[in-house]
Amino acid sequence: MNILLSVIVLFGIFFVLLFLGVPISVGIVISSLATTLMNLPWDQVIFIIMQKMNSGVESFSLLAIPLFILAGNIMNNGGIARRLINFAKLIVGRIPGALAHTNVLGNMLFGALSGSAVAAAAAIGGTLNPMEEEEGYDPAFSTAVNIASAPTGLLIPPTSAFIVYSSIAGGVSISALFMAGYVPGILMGLVAMVIAFFYAKKHNYSVTEKVPMKDAIRITLDALPSLLLIVIVIGGIVGGIFTATEGAGIAVLYCAILSLIYRSVDFKTLMKILLDSANTSGIILFLIAASSAMSWVMAYTGIPNAISNAIMSVSDNKYVILLLMNVVLLIVGTFLDITPACLIFTPIFLPIVTSLGMNLVQFGVVLTFNMCLGTMTPPVGSVLFVSCGISKLPIEKVIRTLIPYVVAEIILLLLVTYIPAISLALPTAMGLV
Repeated sequence: MNILLSVIVLFGIFFVLLFLGVPISVGIVISSLATTLMNLPWDQVIFIIMQKMNSGVESFSLLAIPLFILAGNIMNNGGIARRLINFAKLIVGRIPGALAHTNVLGNMLFGALSGSAVAAAAAIGGTLNPMEEEEGYDPAFSTAVNIASAPTGLLIPPTSAFIVYSSIAGGVSISALFMAGYVPGILMGLVAMVIAFFYAKKHNYSVTEKVPMKDAIRITLDALPSLLLIVIVIGGIVGGIFTATEGAGIAVLYCAILSLIYRSVDFKTLMKILLDSANTSGIILFLIAASSAMSWVMAYTGIPNAISNAIMSVSDNKYVILLLMNVVLLIVGTFLDITPACLIFTPIFLPIVTSLGMNLVQFGVVLTFNMCLGTMTPPVGSVLFVSCGISKLPIEKVIRTLIPYVVAEIILLLLVTYIPAISLALPTAMGLV
């Protein structure tokens, strides 16, 4: 079958269905079926696609995803967000624009615990937005800060994005990916804080009152049990004490115990948490199954190698090729959620980065960083829509204030792409790379 025709049919049908509002997973399955039917009998096609979808989710490591989702939902309803906000405010409260910096640090902490940018944007932004409004902050500024910092949780581990990438890339250590995400994720948050600082200085935003030592100790001790989750889960995974899936199970147990201690989750709330977690997990796992089928279709028709050869023929310059790859991923990220984008485009770009000598751990971070930026931008930016919904502002009023953050984070993305040490220094020092 002609490879060009396969590309047109596969991606043409998929994007047409996407623009028509068909669910992404359904669009992936339909476009995969249509492409395969051009070369195989329908009975074989149905059998193969179903088999690939089943094998795509038949992985022990992927079991970590629903468990981390459940842990994040327990935290979101368990009073943990408020304790993290108080702790963040204690650390950055004396910087001009204190509440904006609290928002950034709160998103970094909560995102690292929950692994969800949307959950962080809703929990931290939803709590701080009314406080910032009372202090006279520009609502567009507050919303932009929340949008720019919420995706840090997709880079700072534990994060499901790295688990999905590891399952597709094959042989890439989840522990190494987790460690590689720390520095880029923290830098992403710091970039947002720097821009917020200059904006706050320009508009004379106040600092918070100095907290007495007694209160500071109480706030720290109150947040410490939540922060210990990162140490227990990441320390156990990196130390080889348990796998990522076992770590996710421990995270669920730990969060459940915290919620019982805080007495913040009753039986009715628990049932809602379980139902929401099951719904979200079902959506993500079906996306993984559908994307696994599409990945097989692309491999069968030779699409990844064809696209790889086409991109490599544009230039012999490594930096130009990496720039082109980032441009494609940035565009893709504006249309697709992180899970299907990772599953679909990892097989396409792996031959390219392998031929360029890029470490696959670094590529995992670059790919995830691109998808983080996609959550901030229209037309399908989940964090953008959630944050604007919280502040009740139309997107067009927020975009102008958001642009400096997006530009700065794109520059940071290029640094992460061209300077391997930013993502690889920490896992290399720990002997994981």
